[in-house]
Amino acid sequence: MGDLEIRAAVADDVPAIVGMLADDPLGAQRESPDDLAPYLTALERLSADSNQHLVVAVRVGRVVGTLQLTIVPGLSRRGATRSIIEAVRIHADERGSGLGAQLIQWAIDESRRQGCRLVQLTSDATRIDAHRFYERLGFTASHVGFKLPL
Repeated sequence: MGDLEIRAAVADDVPAIVGMLADDPLGAQRESPDDLAPYLTALERLSADSNQHLVVAVRVGRVVGTLQLTIVPGLSRRGATRSIIEAVRIHADERGSGLGAQLIQWAIDESRRQGCRLVQLTSDATRIDAHRFYERLGFTASHVGFKLPL
């Protein structure tokens, strides 16, 4: 990975993470970069849960990417543990650099290390470029997802 470090996110990373989460039309509608309190509270919850891995990619001291990996023990598939990749974001000036593929590969490798037999993710139906990206990495669009806001 050369000059790239992938590590657990810390509180000082939250402004950069939230900035990346908000840096697209969907994120701009649901994120609040001006109020970091709920994100810092969420980071505390995530950090306390050994099945949650919020990571950042850092290049030359600057946060340039992030994702969350969740390990989910299960009963189905003969008791298989699976992982879920969420909130993959790459800083605008790093898009197209291969960083996204490196972050996803980190998540796949960590999933294997944790004994997962399946890696899954969802992507908003409008993110056509992201769908092509995940397919290039070997993921298949195998399910239809549903959400219910609470």
